[in-house]
Amino acid sequence: MGLLNILSSIKDRAEKFLNEKNVVTDFLGKLEEKTGIRKKIIAVGAISLTGLYLVYGYGAALLCNLIGFAYPAYYSIKAIESTSKEDDTKWLTYWVVYGVFSLGEFFSDIFLYWFPFYYAFKCLFLLWCMAPISWNGSQMIYNRVVRPIFLRHEATVDNLVSDLSGRAMTAAENLTREVLSTLMRNKVLESLGPSAAQLETKSLPAASTANVAPSESSEEQPQQRKRRTLSEEEQLHPHRSH
Repeated sequence: MGLLNILSSIKDRAEKFLNEKNVVTDFLGKLEEKTGIRKKIIAVGAISLTGLYLVYGYGAALLCNLIGFAYPAYYSIKAIESTSKEDDTKWLTYWVVYGVFSLGEFFSDIFLYWFPFYYAFKCLFLLWCMAPISWNGSQMIYNRVVRPIFLRHEATVDNLVSDLSGRAMTAAENLTREVLSTLMRNKVLESLGPSAAQLETKSLPAASTANVAPSESSEEQPQQRKRRTLSEEEQLHPHRSH
């Protein structure tokens, strides 16, 4: 009896969705006009093909993630725009469970990837989490797993988040202070640049004079050497001077 109620609830929900006006039903309506096949049959065929593709097709991970994201995102937007709070809580609970599941999958995907029909089971799990039934998967996982763990460690998590945010603010302030001081230092050096250039220009004549002196002394050295050589020859050969 319980299984029949579940199937009846899913059927009613599907018929309600097909009777609404949205992108999917508009597309199915155009297909119905062109092919003459009722959109309910087209929807059933599309779901069957999707299931087969999740089992045997390439890129099943992308399709599975689209199924777990597109439908809940659409109804989450509708929940935001509605005045009721009940649907907001429902879809917020789904996204919390979806986030926890995605985090766990990130670390275990390298092992789960090798399981046969993994993406088919993942898709069924996500459909269970978003299904409009009394034993909705996201509600059960949140109430039995996520909520008790959160309440048990809420104070510790709050202190950790507060500590991390304080450290982040301190680091940001120190970095900003260092950047500003560096910019001010560079600006001061740029303002002193022309005066330093003028001082360097004034020191150029002294350097040129120092460079000229060695050249003059280098010209005088051969003449003094020549005179010394002549005086030595006169001392050795005094008769040549007469």
